[in-house]
Order: sequence, then C-alpha cells, then structure tokens
Amino acid sequence: MRIVSVELGNRSYAIKIAPGLLKQLGGECARLKLGDRCAIITDTNVGKIFAKAAYESLVKAGFEPSLITIPSGEKSKNLRTVHNCHDQLAEQRLERKSFIVALGGGVVGDLVGFVAATYLRGIPFVQVPTTLLAQVDSSVGGKTGVNLRAGKNLVGAFYQPRLVLCDLETLKTLPEREFRAGLAEVVKYGVIYDAKLFAQLEHEMPGILRRNLKTLSQIIARCCEIKAEVVSQDETENGLRAILNFGHTIGHAIENSSGYGKFLHGEAIAIGQVAAAKLSQKILGLRQDEAARIEKLFLNAGLPVGIKLNSARRKKLFAAMLLDKKVSGGEVKFVLAEKIGRVKPGCGVAADVINGVI
Repeated sequence: MRIVSVELGNRSYAIKIAPGLLKQLGGECARLKLGDRCAIITDTNVGKIFAKAAYESLVKAGFEPSLITIPSGEKSKNLRTVHNCHDQLAEQRLERKSFIVALGGGVVGDLVGFVAATYLRGIPFVQVPTTLLAQVDSSVGGKTGVNLRAGKNLVGAFYQPRLVLCDLETLKTLPEREFRAGLAEVVKYGVIYDAKLFAQLEHEMPGILRRNLKTLSQIIARCCEIKAEVVSQDETENGLRAILNFGHTIGHAIENSSGYGKFLHGEAIAIGQVAAAKLSQKILGLRQDEAARIEKLFLNAGLPVGIKLNSARRKKLFAAMLLDKKVSGGEVKFVLAEKIGRVKPGCGVAADVINGVI
C-alpha cells in the first residue's frame, strides 16, 4: 500500500492507494472513530458495481449505513441534487457524529463533499474515488462544489475529507473513454510541477493505457504527492494552489458552453491545456518543442487537442470564460507554462490572443 499524507494541522488526512481497499472501508472508518451511523452517496452507474461491497464492509465493522443514489453524470452536479441529498440525510436522521462516504468519480466526490460541508453545518466525510481522474485530483484537497447554469463549480466550499481510499481495482471497470479522460489530470501534474513525471508518462503511456496496476500505483501516488504538497502550502487558493488550474480556464468554458456532458471534464481540459501551451508560447516564451511535446502526449493518451467553433459558439465560449472563478477585474487570468515542470499563475491575456489560439 502507498500512503500519501496531506498535512493541514488538525485537518490532516491520509490518501491510501492499493488494490482491494474497498473491502477495508469499514475497518478504516472504524479507526477514525467517526460515529455509528453513516450514509453512502453514489451514482446510478457506480452503485451497481461497488455499493454492495462498500455497504457490507461498513456493516461488518459495526456501522449502520444507508444508501443514497443520485443520477450519474455532470448534469446532476447542481443545487437540486444537493437539496435532495440533504432531505434524505435528514430522513435517515444522520447527526453531527455521523459521516458520509462519497463513492464514485469526480462529480460524486465534489457534490458529496459540499453536501457534507453544509449538512448540519458540516459532518465528516470519506472519499472513495472510483475513477482515475478522481483518484489523482478531485478527491484530494478539499475543493467541493456544484455547477450553476452560468458556470462550473460556482457554488462550493473548501472542506477536507477525513480519509481518501483509492482502490486500484475500481479502475479495471472504467470505460475506456473515462480512463483516458483521467489521464488529462495526470499529464497536468507533469506540466505544472514535475518534468521527470512528464517524461515518464511519455515513455510509459502504452503500459498506462493497458492499466498496469504497478505503474498506475506509482503514478497516482506521485500525482497525489504533488497535490498534497501544493494544498499543504495553500489550502484555499490564495497563491500557489492556482497552478492546479492549468488548462481549466478554457476547459471549464468548453464544458459549460457546449452543455455539460458533451465533453468529459478530462477531455475539455486536455483541449484547454493544449491551448494554454500555445498561449504560453506567445506570452511567456515556452519553447515550441515543449509545446509540441505537450500536445503529442495528449494525442498519445487518446485525448482531443482542439475544438472547432463557429462564431456563435466562440462567443458563447468567451462569455463562459468571463464567468470563471479566476476572472479578476473583468480580465481572464491564466496559468501559463514557462517550461515543462514550471508554470506561472495569474497571467492576463488579451482577448484577441485567446481568440487566435482557440
């Protein structure tokens, strides 16, 4: 088992990475002394495969779990779903000494984290991410939230989990498209923080796509280490943590303007990262060969690197960008790369330059 610690004082927690951890969920929660009653919140797709194992593990450890299932997909990540979860938690009479298990991918993790942060003004929750994207990124760091019609993740809270359990066996059930989408966040960590990781991904992509668990274990752990290092220094994104948004400004706008669900999150931010690399060439002087390496790695991962837009869709995309959380003083701010392994946040870019790249 690989264990990564997120150091946040009395809110510190462990990320545990290994095959077969879902069966150990009950025992891990018992060690945390979270209380007797709990709820598992999952979605319709994940629930069919993993809810029974999670439920039985919790019962075996002496807990009294209930199961709440939400519709799968990004379109469920809204305040209506949060309200429905609150109502069901109240019906099950969960108390402040109760806890919630988020069982699923990034949508479930983000939404359930926000449910936990707001129910009874905050009760503990445990992340059990079942997708690659959630294991390397969204389950770690305490960003929770839901979408509004105007934009992605515009309502939320910083609220840390008590534990993250990454069961590598769950990755075997992922559809190919979902697995490849998760690689977009993996590549991001190489671009923003670790040139050695980036080179490893270039070399080992064929084995990664075959889902070699030994390789995946090492890579997932390294991504979690990077995020833990960043979050430990800047929990609420006042500075360094902004580097984790590389590719997300355009990526989130693509998701919003095209209608949530047309592009998976990883697909949208793959396009966003390639666009950010091209902006980096123009603004920060990123070398052309390094921008080409970034684009090639996404292509080798089977991810999209561009999008065709007519004038109406382009206008809609720009409108979505202006509602992004990273807009300051009406100006869109970007994280741009100085070189592979080092980026600079807070870069203002003129609209005509963005337009030229898109």
